[in-house]
Amino acid sequence: MKIALTYNLKKKDDAKPPDYYSEFDSEETINAIVSALTKKGHYVEAIDVDSIAVLSYFKKNKVDLVFNIAEGRKSKFRESEIPAILDYLDIPYTGSNTFSLALALNKAFTKKILKAEHIPTPSFQVFFKGNEELNPELRFPLIVKPNREGSAKGIDLSNVVKDKESLYKKVKEIIQNYQQEALVEEFIEGKELTVGILENGKITILPILEIDFSNCKKSGEYFYSWRMKEYQGNVDLGLTPIFYCPARLDSDTGTRVKEVALRTHKAVGCFDISRTDIRLSKDNIPYVLEINPLPGLNPKESNFPLMAYAAGMQYEDIIESIVTSAYLRTKEVN
Repeated sequence: MKIALTYNLKKKDDAKPPDYYSEFDSEETINAIVSALTKKGHYVEAIDVDSIAVLSYFKKNKVDLVFNIAEGRKSKFRESEIPAILDYLDIPYTGSNTFSLALALNKAFTKKILKAEHIPTPSFQVFFKGNEELNPELRFPLIVKPNREGSAKGIDLSNVVKDKESLYKKVKEIIQNYQQEALVEEFIEGKELTVGILENGKITILPILEIDFSNCKKSGEYFYSWRMKEYQGNVDLGLTPIFYCPARLDSDTGTRVKEVALRTHKAVGCFDISRTDIRLSKDNIPYVLEINPLPGLNPKESNFPLMAYAAGMQYEDIIESIVTSAYLRTKEVN
C-alpha cells in the first residue's frame, strides 16, 4: 500500500513562546512511524504539511491512504485542516474525521456532549472576555485552561486557583496569551488516569495507565502541566511521575473507567484510535477531562504506546492496527 504520512514537525524557535510547537511531532516519532509502516510492507512518503502546498501535492500524487498525525496550524478547528482537504479529494486517511477532530479540540463543546450523554466530567464555565460573573455553583479549587489547545499548553501550577482574584488574573492571562476563550473547571483531586482505545476490526480498550505524581514534590505539580509533559523525567525540576500500567485499581473500578472511556470515544465519534484523560475522584467517580483523537505516538515517551506495550503489542503492531482499521472502514463505505 502506498501511504503518505502527514505531520507537523516540532521546531525550536526562540521568537515563539516555549510551548508554541508542543503539539507537533518530533523527528523520532516521524521516523518510528515510517519505519513501522515500511516493516509492514508499505511504501511510505513523509510529508511535512508546513513545507508544501498540501492540496496541490495530493492532486498530483496518488496514494492509497494517508496516515495523518498533523495537528494543523491556524484555524479554530486546526486539527481538521488536513482531513478536510483529504475529504474534499476523496482520499482515505487514518483517525477521526473532520467533525470529531474539531469537536475534541474544543474542550467546552466536548464537555457539553459528555454531559448530554451522562458521562461524568468536571463542572465548568467558559470565559470569553474575562469579566464574566463566575457561576456561583462552581467550587474552588478551579483550574483554568486554554479551551482549544493540547499537550497541556498554557497550564502550570498557577492555573489551579483557590479564590476569585487568582481566577480572574489567570483567565485574562490565558485569553491574552492564547487569543482564545478560557475554560474554567472544577479541579478534581484524585488519581490521574488515561485510557487508550485502538480499533482493528473490533474495538480494543488498552490497559489503563495511571500517572502517579506523588514523587513530584519539588515541582509541586501534581497533574499534567506543560512542563510535566515537556520535561518529564527531569529530576532537577522535580518532574518525575511514576507510571503504573495496568493502573492500581480494583476490578470494578477499572471496568467503570474503561466503560467511560469507550462511551467518550463513541460520543465524540472517534475512529481508529483515541486516548481519554480521566481523573478518578476520591469517591471513585471517573471524571473525563478530555479526549485526544490524535494521541502522541512517540515510541519511548508517549502514553498511548506504553498502554499498547502493556497489552503485549509491538510498536509496529500499533501502527499497522491503525492502518488496518482505516482500510476496513474505507471498504465498508465503498
